[in-house]
Amino acid sequence: MTALYDQLTAAFEAGHSRAIPDLLSDAHFADGRATPAAVLIAVTEREAPGILLTQRPNAMRDHPGQVAFPGGKIDPGEDAVTAAVREAEEELALPRDQVRVIGTSDLYQTGTGFAVTPVLAVVPPDLDLVPNPSEVEAWFEAPLALLLDRSNWTVNEVFWKGANRRYLEMDYEGFRIWGVTAAILANLSRRIDLEHLK
Repeated sequence: MTALYDQLTAAFEAGHSRAIPDLLSDAHFADGRATPAAVLIAVTEREAPGILLTQRPNAMRDHPGQVAFPGGKIDPGEDAVTAAVREAEEELALPRDQVRVIGTSDLYQTGTGFAVTPVLAVVPPDLDLVPNPSEVEAWFEAPLALLLDRSNWTVNEVFWKGANRRYLEMDYEGFRIWGVTAAILANLSRRIDLEHLK
């Protein structure tokens, strides 16, 4: 895993933090606190790189049924990178020693009370992933170029918490990608110029 890792690292480091707030949130909470969490943006090392995504079971308390990155709460004593890699191993049996971390992206505050640190990494293609049924309903790989091209996203609006709020959405092979996952990808697209990966 050298060529893509080097290209993605260069593109990531050349970009600037240009984060957008949660489109469904004021990014402020009544008590001023948010639960620290981390997600792994795992980019597959192939000619046309992809990103690994999961669909959460409908029975989950937080964000049921939604498409998400592997991830979760940061445990005491962990940093964001350790938590994201651990969660990916717990959710998909993604071997820790196969994850080459590039860095952390823009902190993202959700309307449900989480402060999420995205961790960008490169992983080998076609790993023998095994979803944990208590945390993952399904998993899939979507093309990196598709997800980072803002023209592929639809901007929708919903009335939530007393105001009309916009959110991004995309359908990919029957999977609805929206909400937190879509906004984190939008932030990443502001930082990574796809031209650097060609």
